[in-house]
Amino acid sequence: MKRKGLILVIVLLAFLTLIACSAEEEVTEELLEEDWARIEELAQGSEVNFYMWGGDQRINQWVDDYAASRLEEEYGIELNRVPMGPDDYLSQLLSEKEVGRQQGSIDLVWINGENFKEAQENDLLFGPFAEKLPNYQQYMDTESPEITTDFGYPTEGYESPWGQAQFTFTYDQARSEEAPYTFAEFVDWIKENPGQFTYPDPSADFVGSVFVRHIIYEVTGGYEQYQQIEDEEELKEKIRPALEFLKELKPYLWREGETYPATVAQLNNMFADGELMATMAYSSILTSGEIAAGNFPDTARTFVLENGTIANTHFVAIPFNAPNKAGAMVTANFLASFEAQLTKYDPERWGDLLVFSYDKLSSAEQEKVDSIDVGEATLSQEVLDEHRLPEMPAELIPVIEREWERVVNR
Repeated sequence: MKRKGLILVIVLLAFLTLIACSAEEEVTEELLEEDWARIEELAQGSEVNFYMWGGDQRINQWVDDYAASRLEEEYGIELNRVPMGPDDYLSQLLSEKEVGRQQGSIDLVWINGENFKEAQENDLLFGPFAEKLPNYQQYMDTESPEITTDFGYPTEGYESPWGQAQFTFTYDQARSEEAPYTFAEFVDWIKENPGQFTYPDPSADFVGSVFVRHIIYEVTGGYEQYQQIEDEEELKEKIRPALEFLKELKPYLWREGETYPATVAQLNNMFADGELMATMAYSSILTSGEIAAGNFPDTARTFVLENGTIANTHFVAIPFNAPNKAGAMVTANFLASFEAQLTKYDPERWGDLLVFSYDKLSSAEQEKVDSIDVGEATLSQEVLDEHRLPEMPAELIPVIEREWERVVNR
């Protein structure tokens, strides 16, 4: 009898879970079928918990001060920024999915790359919702691969773009009259200034990770060969010369490569203090913002290498069990608005690259964009566009980071 009773309980729980999942699917479908005015109405006066990387004070301030105040004014939405990295919130969502928790605590996440791919493959996201957003339709080039794919992985409307990034190096003209341009010049520059260059730990920091991918492109002959790799062993073989190069470079690095800064923020501080001759960022405008804030010397400038610099788009997404999906959609729409994009383009506010299509702007909007002073340290958009390189497919990046740890950092 006890065994029969246990079986009955298990069957009942499975039935209740099935009902709950069916109800959730109905709510999801109903929301996506609502017109935008109704979605805005549902979002009025609600609370949106926005989980995002919190490692840059200017970004945090833009979200806390500008975005939060505008959402409160327009919709009565209370925006709560929760600093949490993707590894943490993905673990949380995976756990909630496993136990069937249909109402979580996360409404919106800042996400891209391998984290988006993992989330999609585990059914952790709500959607497709991007096409419902008026600003997505009005301002985005919805046919561009930079919008429709994320590190080569199809977005399919489960992400809304809210910014672009392009990798640059920063140096101080007061210490180095000219920046290197070719890769050979770059290597000589490091070796001629031993102990004054390093990069963040790529297994812990996304800027350090993208630096390693640049080295892979440089040493192994470009990016094209990595766009279709599916075999992990083939990838390991291809990147091995680049990792061996980084290993051989260690004696010339800060502390001879025995340790690496844990974050790009630490790297920036070391550059600002004069301990390093260079820093780096997944941003082409950040240096101008740091100069304006008094953190970097006025003589700081940015540079890219001859063979190119990796660029990508960053997005926001809504978890499958977000308690306030309507509020999250309204917030995502606001982040894609012309007003929000313009303010974060300003290097004194943030310095994030615009994500919308310039050609879809009105003449008045184009004039406003053109009037923004992006700072003397910022390379022209023409130079950035000429040197723009695609990201590697998302599934390759964790393998590269593990191999760096095994080969270079052992």
